[in-house]
Amino acid sequence: APAIEHLPVLRKLTVDGVVDVGANRGQFSLSCRIAMPTVPVLAFEPIPGEAKIYKSIHGMMRGVELCQCALGETSSEAEFHLSNSLDSSSLLPIGKRQRDLFPETAESGTIKVEVKTLDDFLPKMSGRSAQLLKIDVQGFELGVLKGAVKTLSTCRHVYAECSEVQLYEGQALRPAVASFLAGFGF
Repeated sequence: APAIEHLPVLRKLTVDGVVDVGANRGQFSLSCRIAMPTVPVLAFEPIPGEAKIYKSIHGMMRGVELCQCALGETSSEAEFHLSNSLDSSSLLPIGKRQRDLFPETAESGTIKVEVKTLDDFLPKMSGRSAQLLKIDVQGFELGVLKGAVKTLSTCRHVYAECSEVQLYEGQALRPAVASFLAGFGF
């Protein structure tokens, strides 16, 4: 199902592309296609099963592309922490507070994933200058942004899920993410 809570905001935006980082099964991408059916979507999801579901939903849609990798500050290979609730998985270890507050999100294992920078994908965004960048990566938002300094110049809006308290080990909290974005005029 689409993430319908986003529709009222999405319908008001004028953008020439959507970058969906942490796409999961494609809920946000689907909302974007409903609100802005002609705007291209470039999505990123590293979990194989979730990427497969994304592709089954969006695979035949013109203007939607999924890249099956994680995003970070540098290109590498990394251990990805899987949660029992897959949408709570992260490049960061799941912290004690997250496990205490949401026991269903405890770690169920790890997988190795390819990590790229968002800037590595600039050629796929050629000609865009007013994108919406959505980031929902369970505490790793600042890592994604540090690998997107060139991409940020193509963005009009950044929509990032951030925490006020540490739920993942080593995560940057909202003030640090907001400060980083302020340095780019957001």
